[in-house]
Amino acid sequence: MITIDRQQKLFLNISSALKKKVTAYAVGGTAMMFLGMKDATLDIDLVFENERDRNMFKDAIKTLGYREMKTSAVYGAKQNHPEMLTLNDERFDLFVVEVIDFIFSESMQKRAEDTHQFGDTLILKIADPHDLIIMKCATDRVKDKDDARNIITSRKIRWEILIGEAKEQIGLGKARAAFDLGEFLEELRNKLGVDIPQKVLDELFEIVKIQAKEKQKR
Repeated sequence: MITIDRQQKLFLNISSALKKKVTAYAVGGTAMMFLGMKDATLDIDLVFENERDRNMFKDAIKTLGYREMKTSAVYGAKQNHPEMLTLNDERFDLFVVEVIDFIFSESMQKRAEDTHQFGDTLILKIADPHDLIIMKCATDRVKDKDDARNIITSRKIRWEILIGEAKEQIGLGKARAAFDLGEFLEELRNKLGVDIPQKVLDELFEIVKIQAKEKQKR
């Protein structure tokens, strides 16, 4: 497990190893630690805007001893999986724009207002809690459902943001966004007892119905 203190030290060491300034978006457990919702994480999840920044970051952590690993053990056959590097029991998951079935959209980037700088070269922007829920939906591992439950129960959720982002994802070509998010939230409610308003599920699945009708017309 990577603790808060260990994570801070890691980012400072990476900053020292970086040759140029790099900006990344923290998602997953990493973001939850910055937001005070978690004390430790199994892996550090970061999203980059381009391959150049990811490659520079990857080169930096390789100088610290991290080595690339296969993604299939964690993400199976899912597409748009990250590049993964590990050292002992620590792991980095490094995405570029797309996180499995979702895109880290411009709206998500704008909502990432909490910013932290490490040294002179590393800037981390922390994903908004609403977008963390969507990213948890994308990866959809057992621990992700627990994390999503913790986010929803510890923060005041503006459900219209999630619905609006699902619509934006569809506009970006992610046709399953509303269905996948609705299914994820429904499972949180039915299996984990999370308080998900029925009207939120109804609105998401209404989007799916409209998509189906439009597809039939083509």
